[in-house]
Amino acid sequence: MEYFVHESSYVDDNVTIGKGTKIWHFCHIQKGATLGENCSLGQNVNIANNVKIGNGVRIQNNVSVYEGVELEDNVFCGPSCVFTNVTTPRAHYSVHGIYAKTLIKYGASLGANSTVVCGHTVGRCALIAAGAVVTKDVKDYALMAGVPARQIGWVCECGERLPEGLICEKCGKKYELRELGELREL
Repeated sequence: MEYFVHESSYVDDNVTIGKGTKIWHFCHIQKGATLGENCSLGQNVNIANNVKIGNGVRIQNNVSVYEGVELEDNVFCGPSCVFTNVTTPRAHYSVHGIYAKTLIKYGASLGANSTVVCGHTVGRCALIAAGAVVTKDVKDYALMAGVPARQIGWVCECGERLPEGLICEKCGKKYELRELGELREL
C-alpha cells in the first residue's frame, strides 16, 4: 500500500487515497471520498461521502468534513474545527442529500475550534483564527477573527501577519492591495 491507515480506522469501498497519505486512529473515510497525496488525518477524523480533499492537507484531531465541503491543496484544519452543510437544519425534515457547497481554497488555515458556516468560500492562504465563526465569504490572504468573523488584517502565504507596507518580514514576499480590497502577490 502506498498510504497508511491505522488498524482502528475504517475506509469504506469506493474511496481514493493518494500516495503518502496517513490516516491515524479512529477515523472513518466514507464511500466516494477522495483524499490526495501526502495528507495527514489525525485522531477521530470523519470524511463524509463524496468529499474531495486535495494534496498536502492536514486535518487535526476531532474534525468532521461533511458532504458538500471541498478542501483544496495544502489546507490546514486545526483541532476540532467545524464544518456545516445544511443552512436550515431540522431533525424532522430531511434535506434529501442536497447540501450547501463550501470551498476552502489553496493554503488556507482554519484555527482550532473555528467554524465555517456552509455555503461560503474561504480564500487562498486565508487564516481563520481559533474560535472564529465564518458567516460570509473570506478574501484571499485575509486574517479573520471573532464571532462572527471579521477581517482584522492580511497574512502572507507563509502565514505571517503582513505589516502596513505589505512586505512579509519573515519570507520577504511582496503584496499589493487592488481594487475592491483584494490582495495580490507581486
